[in-house]
Amino acid sequence: MKKRSAIIKRKTSETDIAVVLTIDGKGQSSVQTGIPFLDHMLTLLAKHGLLDLKLKAKGDLEVDIHHTNEDTGIALGQALAKALGNKKGIRRYGSFAVPMDEALIRCTLDISSRPSFYLKKFPGVRLTRQAKYTLDDAADFLRSFCQHAGINMHIGVLAGEDTHHIVEGIFKALAKALDMAMTRDPRVKGIPSTKGKF
Repeated sequence: MKKRSAIIKRKTSETDIAVVLTIDGKGQSSVQTGIPFLDHMLTLLAKHGLLDLKLKAKGDLEVDIHHTNEDTGIALGQALAKALGNKKGIRRYGSFAVPMDEALIRCTLDISSRPSFYLKKFPGVRLTRQAKYTLDDAADFLRSFCQHAGINMHIGVLAGEDTHHIVEGIFKALAKALDMAMTRDPRVKGIPSTKGKF
């Protein structure tokens, strides 16, 4: 069966990004965004989602990380949507919970072409240890990713204190939920929607 893949190039006055993505991969990656923690998260995403990913981004990091972070989410989302194509035969839904030391994260998603993003911190979650790459930074990335990938995603931070552990748990849970949702199921005939299209 043909591998699902895409190449996306996105250039603005603030960023220049190139993405090569293969959904049916082996988890191999080469990521250079200029934001070390985001590089680490995208490497984890590829590894645990069994994606092959080459991503290079240059942005106005002398200002701050916002444009590069957000535009990387846009470009990766566009690549995923392109690689999925018409979505025939996919399971469509995915949900996974990941423990990361004291943190517990749940990601539930629907590749529905109706994008939205929700992040909820449950009672008792206290960010007592911060990081250079914040939970807000992760939310900005994921919001852009979902918008351009056509994904409805809910992230639940069920427990946690260390921002690093929480964000890492989010990306690992996303990887596993995506893998589940994008998997082709031989029992699924055509588009996985009663409407017959997304």
